[in-house]
Amino acid sequence: MDFGLNEELVAMKEAARTFTEKEIVPHADKWDEEHHFPKDVIKKMGELGYFGCPVPEDYGGTDVGFLAQAILCEEVSRGSSSVRVAFNTQCLGTVVSILRHGTEEQKQKWVPDLINAEKIGCFAITEPNAGSDVLALKATAKKDGDGYILNGSKTWISFASHADLAMVYAYTDRSQGSRGMSAFVVDMHSEGVSTSNLDKLGTRSSPTGEISFEDVRLPADALLGPEGAGVKIVFSSLNQTRLSCASGGVGVAQACLDASIQYCLEREQFGKQIGQFQMNQALLAEMSAEIEAARLLTYKAAWQKDQGQLGNVRETCLAKYTAGMAVTHCSEKAMRILGAYGYSTEYPVARYYRDAILYQIVEGTTNVQKMILAQDLLGYRKANR
Repeated sequence: MDFGLNEELVAMKEAARTFTEKEIVPHADKWDEEHHFPKDVIKKMGELGYFGCPVPEDYGGTDVGFLAQAILCEEVSRGSSSVRVAFNTQCLGTVVSILRHGTEEQKQKWVPDLINAEKIGCFAITEPNAGSDVLALKATAKKDGDGYILNGSKTWISFASHADLAMVYAYTDRSQGSRGMSAFVVDMHSEGVSTSNLDKLGTRSSPTGEISFEDVRLPADALLGPEGAGVKIVFSSLNQTRLSCASGGVGVAQACLDASIQYCLEREQFGKQIGQFQMNQALLAEMSAEIEAARLLTYKAAWQKDQGQLGNVRETCLAKYTAGMAVTHCSEKAMRILGAYGYSTEYPVARYYRDAILYQIVEGTTNVQKMILAQDLLGYRKANR
């Protein structure tokens, strides 16, 4: 077993940290306060190849793998959890599915623009009454000549109001049950598409919204894979987007620890640095252990994907669950160390605290991850297929 990163990955990690410190950290709190979407920074990330790590060079990617993608995601998330979302919208939740299930024409048409961030992407699964229960979707895509007519509504969709393309899941034949769901790549500028923004507690530089599809005409090549492959595609996609959630959670947790260490060395009470108090030392040690465990699980899941194991649901769920728990614990402990200053906007810890809980919600809640893991242990439903 080799737990070391090769020279290329170390260099990428250092470069990403430098980029984050220069382009993201100085502005992250202001962006968050103003609900500003830093599209220009996402474009720079696309130009640097941040969204093309698992993408072959034939389509404009760098083909350096999922572990590289996870490392870049972690470093960016240390600066802004909001910007981290772009790894899913521009690659893991969109491009990876197109590469796995699309035709050569579809790959050439959509992949380069997404990973370069020439076009902003999103993926639309969740509906008002369909969250964890993906099969409860109401959206439909009825066959009409060579194409389809899409109707329905989606909610809690990241980047919805800025997206040029959307990966949309809808039923083409509800009578077939789970075998009647299909996947489509939809031009968000089509007639009949409308969006509205939602306000939320955290991750406020990442716009989240609702999408309405009213008699939206889709061309034949909007269909990704064969009709009825939607369930296969969506669950496969979630197993990749959860990697971004795991690495993003590790990044925010690390930011909490970094801020806590700095404060412990700066703040003095009762005539000495507060880092000399055992209670604060205990909190730092606990944070460090949780982060290391989450990072190792995340890197393992990413490494497996680089070995061709894209169906490693169990390991990806372990990483996502552990990182989600770690980041919420670390944000709470950082808040305790900083006290009133953590609660203020003088330090970014308040933002970390608001952002952290999202990692227990998105791409499958903490309870969903536990359900998948437990059913695998009991033999009721194997996670990896």
